[in-house]
Amino acid sequence: MHTYIIAEVGVNHNGSMELAKKLIHVAKDCGADAVKFQTFETEKLVTQSAKKAAYQDKNDNSTASQAEMLRKLELTIDDFIELDRECRAVGIDFLTTCFDSESLSMIAQELKPTVLKIGSGDLTNLPFLIEHAKTGVELILSSGMATLSEVEDALAALAFGYLEKNKEMPDSYQWLKHHYFSSEMIEKISSKVTLLHCVTDYPAQHKDLNLDAIRQLRQAYLLDVGYSDHSLGIEACCAAVALGATCLEKHLTLDTALPGPDHAASSSPEEFNLFVDAIRNLEQALRPRVKAPSRRELANLEVARKYLVAACDIRQGEVLKGEHIEIKRSAYGLSPGSYWDVIGTVARKDYLPGEIL
Repeated sequence: MHTYIIAEVGVNHNGSMELAKKLIHVAKDCGADAVKFQTFETEKLVTQSAKKAAYQDKNDNSTASQAEMLRKLELTIDDFIELDRECRAVGIDFLTTCFDSESLSMIAQELKPTVLKIGSGDLTNLPFLIEHAKTGVELILSSGMATLSEVEDALAALAFGYLEKNKEMPDSYQWLKHHYFSSEMIEKISSKVTLLHCVTDYPAQHKDLNLDAIRQLRQAYLLDVGYSDHSLGIEACCAAVALGATCLEKHLTLDTALPGPDHAASSSPEEFNLFVDAIRNLEQALRPRVKAPSRRELANLEVARKYLVAACDIRQGEVLKGEHIEIKRSAYGLSPGSYWDVIGTVARKDYLPGEIL
């Protein structure tokens, strides 16, 4: 069992390649399997009138519009080529989430990734999901803000994209849903898609996390299911692994006090390192085994187990009664289950108090 851990850098590089590279090294040092960025062109992502989310307003600490904020956080395709090269040198997987068709096309052509991440905001963007699936790579899809019905629509779109690479687009939404959301279609793409349960709030409140959705998604679609965490602390991720999550994503920053929309809801390097250590320990604890003592337990068996001993002086030939017997730690002897077999028997020798029967 190995949980795939993604260090979500996102835009926490603040538009700085130096900071982005530092975060790659920190993610590797913390034990993450992958580091993930966000690829977008502001003009193709938002309108000039688009508002910032409340958490962005609070954390960005500026009066800039969403477009103005994002423009400062853009990296070029050449930047991502360089970051991908840095990841390869360090020995950590490079991932990114593309937010527009042009960015997706450039990343697919230039970097030839084996895995792409799709953010929760695009789960209902069915044409864009089809574009992703047509690349043929494995996809990790976040499901924040989604209902099960919307997840099913998304899976139908992905199935179409994977299985109909030569068709431009489906005839209609109804046709897509009718023909491509079925157990057979989902089974065909099961090796390609990982769903992530997610709560789109920064930071997400523990009372809103609904971690049982991990179990629900696994049972509903028989796909690999993970968890994208926006809560503070590591408890939710630990619980997610216990519920069967195969992939975890958590934001990473060098400093939670840095300016920018996501730093405040991110983990510091120290916190992220503790998080990874906890997950790796849990993986060992959850490894399925037959219920039997471990070797280390066996070493303590003689010390912890209790056995039958004499409660008082017993003379040879006496008929043993309950008052003659105590159950104490004594390293060896008859087990407590033999108590009823001993009652009514005749002592074969003299016993002193505490002597093993």
